[in-house]
Order: sequence, then C-alpha cells, then structure tokens
Amino acid sequence: MLDPEYYWERVGNLSWADLPSFVDSPIAPLWVDGYSTYHGLNDEIPLDTIDSLSNSLTLIHVGALQMSVFKPGEAFGNTKRRVQGIFEHAGVAYRLWITDPAIEREYLARPDGQYHSGESFLTISLGEPFNESCYKLIATVFTNRRGIRP
Repeated sequence: MLDPEYYWERVGNLSWADLPSFVDSPIAPLWVDGYSTYHGLNDEIPLDTIDSLSNSLTLIHVGALQMSVFKPGEAFGNTKRRVQGIFEHAGVAYRLWITDPAIEREYLARPDGQYHSGESFLTISLGEPFNESCYKLIATVFTNRRGIRP
C-alpha cells in the first residue's frame, strides 16, 4: 500500500535494456483466465475470485503487440473509438483495453484499423469492480521505438 505521507522521488531513468530485470515472475497467465467480454479475450475476472489474488499490477514482456482502433459500441449507436491491445502471454491469447493516455492519443489520431507494434513491455492492471467483475487493462505500453518516458 502506498503511504500518503510520503512523496515519490525520481532517482534515475531506465533504458530499454533495463526493463527485463523488472518483469514480474514467475511468468504465468494473468491472474485468472477463461472469462471474456464481448470484445475482449481473457479480460474479465469474476469478483468472487478477486480475494484470492495477491496483486493487481504486473509488468510483462510480449514478443508482439497488435493494437486495434475501432468503435466497439457502434452497433448500438455509440461512436466512441477505443484502442485495444492484442497479444499472447504464457501461451494464452489476450485482448485488453489500453488506458495508457499517450498510446490512446497516438492511435486515436489514426484511422480505425490494426497496427503492429512488435516487442513490448506492458503494465497490466486490474480495474475497479464493475458489474460483478474486475477487468484487466493495459495501463502502460513500453516499446523500443517509443522508449521509456521520464
């Protein structure tokens, strides 16, 4: 838990080559798999299993990341565009919403479609409970092209 009495202090910068040492281990599926939303894949965790989890944030490495820009609610009159990350981790396929503001800005400025990013490090987080589930989200995307943001 973070202590609100203390402030974070920058103590240095990381390079692309430094990231592998921060990947969480053991490499395993992302918490609980087998539950998916309409547009997602292995993106949902039922609330009744949340108490068994020991964390809600993890850094993983993926060999390839594909980003999809589209309007998931278009069939229902919702024209809001979103960015979704598609990748495989520990032999399991995932389709998770991306909430990284810089990535959202960059990809929402492009036309709807599929974009390949290649090797990436992803910070995966669990969102707040909603409709009896928590949802896996890509909170940050690190690519060698993009580098590490200060």
